[in-house]
Amino acid sequence: MDNQPITFQFISEPTDVNFGGNVHGGSVMKWIDQVGYACASNWSSSYCVTVYVGGIRFYQPIKIGEIVKLESRVIYTGSTSMHIAIDVYSRNIKEKIFEKKTHCIIVFVAVDENGKSVQVPKWIPTSEQEIQMQEYAIKLMNLRRDIEDEMKPFL
Repeated sequence: MDNQPITFQFISEPTDVNFGGNVHGGSVMKWIDQVGYACASNWSSSYCVTVYVGGIRFYQPIKIGEIVKLESRVIYTGSTSMHIAIDVYSRNIKEKIFEKKTHCIIVFVAVDENGKSVQVPKWIPTSEQEIQMQEYAIKLMNLRRDIEDEMKPFL
């Protein structure tokens, strides 16, 4: 299967503003979920649900009126889950170069009309960069398990 990135581009709007005059982090998280869903559902040809969002890192604020670009791609698949890497960029409308503003990994599970998880096509990395991204996803998955084990007494 083709693993071309799913890309969204648009202009940030005044309705996205926070009290500091920049784009609200909640707006960015919504966009991340939307582009991640588009990528996961495209890969699986199925409805998908978000099961985990990890390590959203806001590097720099996005200004109102900037062009925003989100890129998402599959970096690992389990039997029913897909790890999607998402990078968020923005640029002033007068500039040509995007700057990276945010990165995260989001995990989706493909489900049927009854909400039962379904198999997804296996993703196989073909380049050195894709192999590194798959290793990154596996490392994060193992770290999540360790965190979940630590939290069990408090759940």
